[in-house]
Amino acid sequence: MIDNFISIFEPELLREISETGIPKEFKEGDIIIEIGNYVKFIPLIISGNIKISREDDNGKELLLYFLEKGNTCAMTLTCCVGNAKSEIRAVAETDVSLIMIPVQKMDEWMIKYKTWRNFVLQSYQDRFMEVLETVDSIAFLNMDKRLLKYLANKVKISNSNIIETTHQQIADDLNTSRVVISRLLKTLERENLVELNRNSIKYLLK
Repeated sequence: MIDNFISIFEPELLREISETGIPKEFKEGDIIIEIGNYVKFIPLIISGNIKISREDDNGKELLLYFLEKGNTCAMTLTCCVGNAKSEIRAVAETDVSLIMIPVQKMDEWMIKYKTWRNFVLQSYQDRFMEVLETVDSIAFLNMDKRLLKYLANKVKISNSNIIETTHQQIADDLNTSRVVISRLLKTLERENLVELNRNSIKYLLK
């Protein structure tokens, strides 16, 4: 279960993870962390992908970033430190396997294990840069460019150029309307950048 972390953590820490961590499986679409809930565990991703999003006052979602195997969620770590309620929603983008680490271990391991401290700090850095990219996309890119970037990210995390999704799901992630997404996808198809099928999109860029 913890093969993804063998090259990151020392044997003593790996042993503690095996002893205290709780294996957990989620199906595609399952909510792993909900907005407003207290975070009691730190998720270490063994396999699969997770979508992290926020919600505005009107209930509309905004995609922040995706998590892949070997990752953890920096925003979850922040909630653990402050014993605060979650400000994000984590949803299984695919079937997901996790190891759930009790939050009590976070501070203990930060002092005890240099590799854990480095892992946590690097996670903060990586997620911060991804949030900045999201902010930059919203502030500086037209919706067509945001859509292409979104599709490229989906291809990257799934290792497949076939994206199984609906126009409404994309619209929700990009905080826009389905009509806008459908129109832009049709334009991209005419430009031979994508191929549209029922509930899937073939990404044609290399």
